[in-house]
Amino acid sequence: MHFLISVIDDTSGSATGGEAAAIDSFNDALRAGGHWVVAGGIAAPAEAAVIDARGGDPEVRPGPLHDTREYVAGFWVIGAPDRDAALALATRASRACSRRVELRPLLGLAD
Repeated sequence: MHFLISVIDDTSGSATGGEAAAIDSFNDALRAGGHWVVAGGIAAPAEAAVIDARGGDPEVRPGPLHDTREYVAGFWVIGAPDRDAALALATRASRACSRRVELRPLLGLAD
C-alpha cells in the first residue's frame, strides 16, 4: 500500500539545520527499509496558483486554494504493508521534521 504523509507548517521559515539533518536521516531509513517512493518540499502558499480549465477560457487565480494559517510544506509518499506500519513511519516523520503531519492512503497507485 502507498500512503501520503503531508508536512503541516504554520511558519514562513524553512527547516533548521538540525531538522534538515533529521529529515535526511529519516529519508535514509525509509530507503534502507524499502519504504521510500518519493518526497519533496513545497514552495510557500504565496507561490501558488489555482487553475480552473473546466469551461471555456481557463481561469488562473494567483495564491493558494485556501488562505489559512497552516499549509502543506512538504510530503513523503511511502510504501507500507498496512496502516499501522504507515502510522509508525508517519510518527517518525513528525519527529524528524518537528512538525505535525497528516497520513492518508493513496488510492489507485500500483505497487
